[in-house]
Amino acid sequence: MTQGFSKKNQSSPNSAYRFGDFELHPNERLLKKTAVSIPLQPKAFDALLCLVRKAEHLVSKQELIQTLWPSVHVSEANLTNTIVSLRKIVGRDAIRTVSKHGYRFELPVTGEPGVAPAAYEKFARAKELTAQRSLDSMILARDLYWICLAEDPTFAPAWAGLGRCCWFLEKFSDNSSTNLELAQAAFQRAFTLDPDLASAHQFYTFVQVDTGHAAEAMVRLLERLKQNPTEPESFASLVHVLRFGGMLSQSIEAHRRAVRLDPAVITSVAHTLFLSGEYASAIETYSGRAAYYLDAAAWAALGNRKRAISLLRERLDKMPLSPLMIALMSSLLALLENKIDEAINLMKSANITREPEILLYFARHYSRLKKPELAITALKQAAQSGFVCAPQTLTSDPWFSPLRKHPDFKALHDSMQTLVNEAQSSFDRYTI
Repeated sequence: MTQGFSKKNQSSPNSAYRFGDFELHPNERLLKKTAVSIPLQPKAFDALLCLVRKAEHLVSKQELIQTLWPSVHVSEANLTNTIVSLRKIVGRDAIRTVSKHGYRFELPVTGEPGVAPAAYEKFARAKELTAQRSLDSMILARDLYWICLAEDPTFAPAWAGLGRCCWFLEKFSDNSSTNLELAQAAFQRAFTLDPDLASAHQFYTFVQVDTGHAAEAMVRLLERLKQNPTEPESFASLVHVLRFGGMLSQSIEAHRRAVRLDPAVITSVAHTLFLSGEYASAIETYSGRAAYYLDAAAWAALGNRKRAISLLRERLDKMPLSPLMIALMSSLLALLENKIDEAINLMKSANITREPEILLYFARHYSRLKKPELAITALKQAAQSGFVCAPQTLTSDPWFSPLRKHPDFKALHDSMQTLVNEAQSSFDRYTI
């Protein structure tokens, strides 16, 4: 469930949130289980409605107390008692306590007021496909979002999901001429309908960082965290943004804060750990999700060439991959198999217009192949496109050892440090 939704026609027959055997009707202030009404105290109803509206997201104690007792000072014991009473009705495991922060509604929500059940079912399926991050899944998800929006053009979360899919396809699909415009339009529509929609802010971050606007994304997210300090999605987005700014330790800390708020949150910290030289941790963090390049690169960095080759061959043979991902994985495989010319040609022919971070991995390949000039060019191009290689990566990554012997290395290192200092200065203006 994504937080934020549009106000619907009060007479709509689809007037309830649905979860498990329950229906929660906001307008009638009514909870039903298998069509039987269940009495709730007013505060308990308000608390349940607040939690369900933001299902799968943390709701802070402060927000709940302000919602339930807006002009009265009460102790947290009042809130605790309310949650206890709700758990007796909807189930002990339905409401999870996030220690020191608040609560999260854990049951899957299968319907929202004003959204036809069939459309919401398609939306839920589209969300699952979006999380898989493959070309095939993104195409299917995009089509499902379109169907949802055809039925309900005011469903902001579907616009945000559509924007995410279109941007992914813009980056990785061969037929992407219109996807950038569609992505921008979809996000604009989502923000117009619901400026506070967490998923829209999270998904739009990908567009900003990939188009050279990581600094603007960082400011937007830090401003948002001033108002929503317990939002794990914003911290998860910061993991990505701060890595693009070369601030690796801050990126890792953003991940830790996101996980403290929501242990199930997914971030890109594996890439940050890789650039920090923590290859074993990168492999561990990367496991359990759709795996492409990073764990193979980490095994190679650890000296386990055989394991890296095996992973790459298996995935290249069996997985449907984008041309860019094929170029990245195939160039590493060619490098490990000492096919130098093939590796270089694969990298030179790749279209990396919308994926500046891949240039960093290409630079590592070039350096390993003892082509420092090509590595320097790739790193400079990455920085110009918005991805700054952290100086600590340049000085500690074993694959950059040939690069460190090049006469232009110091100037490259110093220029990256200047860019990191600028990003750090902007970051330090905020306390999160």
